[in-house]
Amino acid sequence: MAFRSGFVAVVGRPNVGKSTLVNSLVGNKVAITSDKPQTTRSAVRGIFNRSDCQVVLIDTPGYHKPRTLLGSRLNEVVRQAWSDVELALFIVDGSSGVGRGDARVAEDLGAARRPTFLIVNKIDVMSRSEVAVALAAASQLGDYDEYVPVAAKTGDGIEVLSDLIAARMPEGPMYYPEGTNSDQPPPVFVAELVREKLLKRTREEVPHSIAVVTEDYEERSDGLLEIRATIFVERDSQKGIVIGKGGDTIKAVGTEAREEIELLFGRRVFLELRAKVEKDWQRRAHALERLGFVSH
Repeated sequence: MAFRSGFVAVVGRPNVGKSTLVNSLVGNKVAITSDKPQTTRSAVRGIFNRSDCQVVLIDTPGYHKPRTLLGSRLNEVVRQAWSDVELALFIVDGSSGVGRGDARVAEDLGAARRPTFLIVNKIDVMSRSEVAVALAAASQLGDYDEYVPVAAKTGDGIEVLSDLIAARMPEGPMYYPEGTNSDQPPPVFVAELVREKLLKRTREEVPHSIAVVTEDYEERSDGLLEIRATIFVERDSQKGIVIGKGGDTIKAVGTEAREEIELLFGRRVFLELRAKVEKDWQRRAHALERLGFVSH
């Protein structure tokens, strides 16, 4: 059998479970997840490997109506991702119903003319009749190559989806060494893990105002990973929330992130966090570039 490979863009509106689906298909955590919209802010590549196939999944930010310069740049990331792939996975949240946000994705994605599977996610919290209704509503969005119901969180339908994706890949090379499951540099992944822990502890506008940058990442000769990261927010009041009373929030976030990094990287970690104000960074081009959100 000839080896198959290819690139697959995972797209949809915010909070439909794109990152959870990527993690589930890869079989490892390669993208952070939370219940907050716009958790994903870059095109994260997760790689799933089989003996006859390698698929590079491109997890993308939620496609939405932008209100800031950051929002416009995130939509740009999505459009770039779906413009040059073998296949797109268009995810909708079956449990919350197919709506106008999905129709907007369908319209713009349709213009790219890519082979597309429509994935109805979150069937684990739906009855059979609700799944049938969601599939019928999803079919109104357009004519797609496959309609696949899944529960990314529990793994229901993931094996079927994996087989369908693999079957659609053309003959091609192995793009990444066997066993590689992500192309994200460790310092970037560490910053994302810190942000994930913060997202779970903050509310209202604060999660959207948080950016994390790893400033120092050193592997010491005794095996210890020494990491220093800065948490950027837009206002002094947000800095106070991130630090917490007596420093309890930033301390708890540091502990949770360090424990997960040690588990995922298999080594001891020293992690130091600090919070800093970068006023209105979501709306300022220069600040976005400094924080790594580069326009293409």
